Amino acid sequence: MVPETPLIIRHLGIQQYRHTFDSMKQFNEQRDEATADEIWFVEHYPVFTQGQAGKKEYILVPGDIPVVKSDRGGHVTYHGPGQITAYLLIDLRRLNLGVRQLVNLIEKAVVDTLNCWDIAASPRPEAPGVYVDNGEKIASLGLRIRKGCSYHGLNFNINMDMSPWQRINPCGLGVVMTQVADLLNPAPDIKVVTEKLAEYLTAGLGYNKYSTGHVND
Repeated sequence: MVPETPLIIRHLGIQQYRHTFDSMKQFNEQRDEATADEIWFVEHYPVFTQGQAGKKEYILVPGDIPVVKSDRGGHVTYHGPGQITAYLLIDLRRLNLGVRQLVNLIEKAVVDTLNCWDIAASPRPEAPGVYVDNGEKIASLGLRIRKGCSYHGLNFNINMDMSPWQRINPCGLGVVMTQVADLLNPAPDIKVVTEKLAEYLTAGLGYNKYSTGHVND
């Protein structure tokens, strides 16, 4: 059944993490049953974020990159320009979705997006995220559910400076991180990848279409 309310997708450009984090929490607190679901696409200035399960020892050498504590699930991760971060502000009750279903559809949307460029990838049941065939991780997930609604979402590495990943133990897994630019030369434009990911997320959530907004909409 197609949801009666629309889906709104906002392209927020490059933002400080703290500002977007505060905006997500405020949106979730103020929404009601009539509030449209939204997906926010953003790139962040360099920052390490520590999820609720995070341990200090997973942050090895942060250096000049700030560390921000977050209320999402998971451990430590890195955000930076050239990485798609998608925040899913979804009323799960209205869509009759469980948390596991939401995780599955996010992972599938990333896998399907990568497949558009013939990059084979898959999720792992024991460790949320998306991994390419050699076992390296290309996308990470971390969600928070409050009042039956989700916020936070995923990081998808496209064409970024990968050196900060060496300063942390990503997600506490000791996994090697990769990005689209390491697998394709030339890498597709991040805006093109974002549009494909938006299409797959929209379909996975059960929407036929979406409306778009941009910075400060």
